[in-house]
Amino acid sequence: MNTMKELERQLKALANRRRLSILKYLKRQGEASVGEISAEIGLSFKSTSRHLSVLLAADILERTQSSLQMFYSLSGSPSSLLKHVLSNYLIRTN
Repeated sequence: MNTMKELERQLKALANRRRLSILKYLKRQGEASVGEISAEIGLSFKSTSRHLSVLLAADILERTQSSLQMFYSLSGSPSSLLKHVLSNYLIRTN
């Protein structure tokens, strides 16, 4: 169960349309690099990296490194809040 502080951090991370777009894309793709994500959501590499950092800090994403490239995916153990958002909101949006 989440503490109030963890819940607050996750809610703040989810309260952004760009970050929701990132989550939707990763749910569909499974894993992607910063470049792939930035191209998909139409945002600069630097801004996309900042959004990814927020999602990482909230334990919503996981990151793996392959050579010089970083790949992002949804957390292997998502909170109930994240499960709800992924199953109810992200499926229905365009």
